[in-house]
Amino acid sequence: MIPNQWYAVLESRDVPRGKAIGVTRLGEKLVFWRDPRGELACFVDLCPHRGAALSLGRVAGDCLECPFHGFRYDQLGACRLIPANGRSAPTPKSNRVKSYPTRDAHGFVWLWWGEPREALPPVPFFKDLDDRFSYSTLRDHWPVHYSRAIENQLDVVHLPFIHATTIGRGNRTLVDGPLVRLEDDELAVWVYNRVDDGTPPLKPQEIPTPTRPPFLFFRFPNLWQLRIGEGYRIVVAFAPIDEGNTLLYARTYQSAVRAPILREAASFVAKLSSLVILRQDKRVVITQRPIKTQLKMGEKLVQGDRPIVVYRSRREELIQQAQPESPQPVEQA
Repeated sequence: MIPNQWYAVLESRDVPRGKAIGVTRLGEKLVFWRDPRGELACFVDLCPHRGAALSLGRVAGDCLECPFHGFRYDQLGACRLIPANGRSAPTPKSNRVKSYPTRDAHGFVWLWWGEPREALPPVPFFKDLDDRFSYSTLRDHWPVHYSRAIENQLDVVHLPFIHATTIGRGNRTLVDGPLVRLEDDELAVWVYNRVDDGTPPLKPQEIPTPTRPPFLFFRFPNLWQLRIGEGYRIVVAFAPIDEGNTLLYARTYQSAVRAPILREAASFVAKLSSLVILRQDKRVVITQRPIKTQLKMGEKLVQGDRPIVVYRSRREELIQQAQPESPQPVEQA
């Protein structure tokens, strides 16, 4: 995983008030809960007293109560009550559970996975998705590392083969470019697939300056968008469960249909279509080896794989930037 990033890990509605929700994300067992005001909190799902799962506990006011011995922890993880010692007894400062910063934005629960900071950056999202859009969500579990799932959505070469009966119709097997731009950790891809007429594919630098918006977007660390039209988008959050599993939150955004009944019908059709397309991908992606990708791993890549190379390169840079600096050797006098 890329450290020091905001990850979309759940939908906001997954964490109701008054209930502790246990999930595995980023390789850790975590518990999410809300206080009476609806404010989010996230702990490692382990009581420091005797190792019980806090997700089996209950929300007690502005604390989460351990199901085993009733220890209560506030939103920052500090112990506020040890019942066996009496409610008036002080609690040791060392008795605390590890907590993670969280945000509730754009209908997602975001978790800061990295070093503590006084000021955290804003959560990443797509600027042109605003309140004009409604959305419906489809969830799909893939038994792959989240990098594999992301790369599949950046792969413009596979469309006429995996999706020959859906979005890849037309036998457009030849790939010009593609044109890829990376700015402020948002990757934009212009897709130029065409029928092979015997002429070689254009190199990225040979493609004229685009006059239309990009077709694909990716925001690090785990958010992807397909821009089908001005009022129709597909967004996927790739929530890492662990090194070998990912939960895809696939959303269909639309701004054209406003009437509630028609909107529900449109959402149902869109979800069904997304499921068919995702399952076409999934059937093959789960066979790829190794299960986790990296910049160099012996593949024989082609020009059309440029979006994947740019993604891997930036991902590796972000991981390296997050590594602590090595201590400098001390010169001997």
